[in-house]
Amino acid sequence: MAVSDRSIPTLDSSGDAQSADRPSITRDLAEAARDIVQSRGLLYQLALRDVRIRYKQAVMGFGWAVFMPVVIVLAGCLVRVALVRGAGGAVDRLTLAALAVKALPWAFVVGAVGFATPSLTNNMNLLSKVYFPREVLPLAALLAQTFDTVVGATVVAVLLLALGVVHLAALVWMPILTLLLFTLTAAACLFLSCANLFFRDVKYIVQVAITFSIFFTPVLFEPSLLGPSGARLVMLNPIAPLLEGLRLSVVQGHNLLAPLAAHPATAGGAPVIEWAPWWLAYSACWAVGALLVSVLIFHRSESIFADYV
Repeated sequence: MAVSDRSIPTLDSSGDAQSADRPSITRDLAEAARDIVQSRGLLYQLALRDVRIRYKQAVMGFGWAVFMPVVIVLAGCLVRVALVRGAGGAVDRLTLAALAVKALPWAFVVGAVGFATPSLTNNMNLLSKVYFPREVLPLAALLAQTFDTVVGATVVAVLLLALGVVHLAALVWMPILTLLLFTLTAAACLFLSCANLFFRDVKYIVQVAITFSIFFTPVLFEPSLLGPSGARLVMLNPIAPLLEGLRLSVVQGHNLLAPLAAHPATAGGAPVIEWAPWWLAYSACWAVGALLVSVLIFHRSESIFADYV
């Protein structure tokens, strides 16, 4: 039976094996990153397998990649129509574009988390028989969902061009916001897949949370509609600034380094802050911090995964 090199103590410069075995956050993170890089071929093959399984014998084929964003946009239109009819307004092209821009990344988060959470328990035969970095399983589910999102993004891009609402600011901010959203989603995938292995009801909790979290995330509405206090509460969700940043930069061409106040102020005279630059920093801290913590927890727990299979 082969012995993993992780179980062999190494001596430091003073010959102290005990200090070499002492847990080190930096060492564990570097080891996890190295394992993932070295297993990039396996990660690619697992992601390709997930994509093939998802579309194998599917009637709609790649149409499933745009189905979820379309459903979210239609639901958002119904909600917005119900809201604006009481105020005597209408759903214009900017509203439709904003819904499309936010529906696609939200569908990405929902799909990635939904498929990644049971990824370890769905591959029990691999966990118990073959050694490989277990991180590649939830990350493969994430990459498979990324493929779906790229397909859906082409449809959204055509829609935005048809509506004539794409601005140059999107070229600057969209890659940054997309990277932060991907990082935050990767952190959730790693943490929840690990938690689901130890507590099998986590996937059911995730399903419920995914179903109802759209009402607490500014996908179908803008935070400014909730007033000053409501807007601040909604923006505490680390995904919210990323979705709003995409809407403001892509649809309105707003520079995210500049604050923006919604028009009108409240009856008490307090302005509703539609955007503040520190919200982007807030989401960035969440994304980086959550990823580091998730990788650390996952990496330190994977040695006992086989005991819970």
